[in-house]
Amino acid sequence: MPKNKTFIVYVIALIYILVGTFFISKEEYTFFALFNTIPVVLIIIYFSLFSLDKLLFLIIFLTPISIPISEFVPNIENDIILPIEPLLFGTLLLFIVKLIFEKKSFDAKILKHPISIAIYFNLIWMFITSISSTMPIVSFKFLLARLWFLATFFFLASHLFKNKKNIYKYFWLFTISFLIVILYTLYKHSLFGLFSQKHANQAVSPFLPDHTSYAAIIAMLIPFSIGTLSMKKYTSLKKVLISFSLLILTTGIIFSYTRAAWLSLVGAFGVYIIILLKIRFRFILISSIIIISLFFTFKTQIFISLERNNKESTDNFTEHVESISNISTDASNLERINRWNSAIRMFKDKPVFGFGPATYMFQYAPYQLASEKTIISTNNGDVGNAHSEYLGPLAESGLLGILSIVLVFSLIIYYSLKVYNSTNDKEIKTLSLILLLGISSYLLHGFLNDFLDLPTASAIFWGYSAAIMSLDIYHKGQTTLV
Repeated sequence: MPKNKTFIVYVIALIYILVGTFFISKEEYTFFALFNTIPVVLIIIYFSLFSLDKLLFLIIFLTPISIPISEFVPNIENDIILPIEPLLFGTLLLFIVKLIFEKKSFDAKILKHPISIAIYFNLIWMFITSISSTMPIVSFKFLLARLWFLATFFFLASHLFKNKKNIYKYFWLFTISFLIVILYTLYKHSLFGLFSQKHANQAVSPFLPDHTSYAAIIAMLIPFSIGTLSMKKYTSLKKVLISFSLLILTTGIIFSYTRAAWLSLVGAFGVYIIILLKIRFRFILISSIIIISLFFTFKTQIFISLERNNKESTDNFTEHVESISNISTDASNLERINRWNSAIRMFKDKPVFGFGPATYMFQYAPYQLASEKTIISTNNGDVGNAHSEYLGPLAESGLLGILSIVLVFSLIIYYSLKVYNSTNDKEIKTLSLILLLGISSYLLHGFLNDFLDLPTASAIFWGYSAAIMSLDIYHKGQTTLV
């Protein structure tokens, strides 16, 4: 770069730092946040005009390491995750502009795919229930966030994934960025002692709100790292680096002390065994119906047996695992049951439209029973969501709410299996299996928690979904070696 251009860059950077420092010194944090959107807007404009793929890669790398402004500005009314949320909003606008003015630049196969159509149905119903919501502003904010997640991590990513190499680049950029989060978390946790279970939750701050979302994301990334190790396309050196990343991921999930994430990985391994043994779907369906029927038949006896388990979640890994089935004294497990039962009661009260997207945490308090409250319950009911990716939509958007999101999840699973079973391409077969197992870990985790309102979880979940759809549209007929 010529010296005069270098000088201009330094001057602009200095002015930017001075103006930002001025706003902070005057405690004008709102103006500071708005001022910080200027480079974001310039980046969006530049990349959207000259290199959209680089914009998406930048977003995916920045997502895990973005931080809420509330970490620096306490008691702020409208929290913003910087720099990712302004970027996502700008990308949503860019996506809308492309759909309106550059229809030919966006492949209709993506927009007309059954997974996309199911997503439209879910979004339309969310829009309707936002209108009827008990808290419309809250619901429309949630809907807006879902729109920019899908525009970036699903629709634009699907377009990006026409080039198969971009699928790997997308997930490796995310993984590398998330490894930074894990290493920081492990360092922060080590200050209190890695075997201190009670400090696992606060160690993930400021990147994530709690250890459960942190572990759920790691659980989605582990199948990708394991699967790519088996690919011949990677050199020995790259496989060493992949092995190192897998070691960090494994260490991170172990010291997250998150039982739900551990269970989700066990479940994903079960899915792998089912696929490996080529067990027919009909057998799985009949077996599931029989197991569910037996559960309800012997429900009383099962709960009596579970209530005999009084193992609490502790620093001891063995006892922590044993506490998974403790529904007599473990506060975390009992609080989940409290939230689930509250969600079901809310659904019974408003079965058609629900209370409105994202309103559960503001509305569930009156639906708690005194006999089900725990030491971590609050009378205001203001400490979290329904702890379920399925019961949350049921309470918030009624019967069609849960049916529409389950339809989306089901089609994602269906097309991953379709690609796996129909392709003769070894690389595509392996990649579709990796994606399926990553998705499965989250959908199983979804029975116990819900995180699709977080940019980090959405980036990997909808990214996996976009990759599955792209494999079905563009790549399943190719022939390569693994």
